[in-house]
Amino acid sequence: MAHFKNLDRLLRTYNLVLVSGSPRRVDILTEAGVKFRQIIPNIDEKDDIDPDPCRLTTILAESKARVALNQIKENEIALGSDTIVIFRGKILSKPLSLEDAFRMLSALSGNGHTVCSAVALVDLKGRIVSGFETTQVYFNKVTSEALYEYIATGEPMDKAGAYGIQGKGGFLVDRIIGNIDNVTGLPMTLLDNLANEWQRNNGI
Repeated sequence: MAHFKNLDRLLRTYNLVLVSGSPRRVDILTEAGVKFRQIIPNIDEKDDIDPDPCRLTTILAESKARVALNQIKENEIALGSDTIVIFRGKILSKPLSLEDAFRMLSALSGNGHTVCSAVALVDLKGRIVSGFETTQVYFNKVTSEALYEYIATGEPMDKAGAYGIQGKGGFLVDRIIGNIDNVTGLPMTLLDNLANEWQRNNGI
């Protein structure tokens, strides 16, 4: 974890628990060389808790982390994360149907949107730090036929905004401004900064 010195230092004191069912977050941590165990949270991800999308995703990340409080040990720290896609001020959640996925992707085609990912760390005492990061994503103009072919792969159906930049949906994206791991669901630079904040706040 040469690039994430603060996180490395924190994890000399704590064992990390990822509170997420996302295989993408598992992959990001694994590729970064982070050791962790995983808990899959059971949480109702309501999108009407807060009208501000980035505050909302922070609230959801904190809620996910706190779900693990009755399942973690004294030497463990829980990591919750949430990602929201924002287009013209509206939140694009996971599509409810194939038609919904097509509607989202058609709207995004040829346009830019914002991806906001939040991270929260909480320990058994309930001490918590959290924050969010945004990335601007710009889509190519894509034909309806190409969108239908992509939807037929099934990939869009479990993803906010109906696409996965790191998978088959990579062809949709023209360019991004910001960190790509924020778009895939776990901004590691933010996590490293929060690890530093945690240690400052708690004298570690």
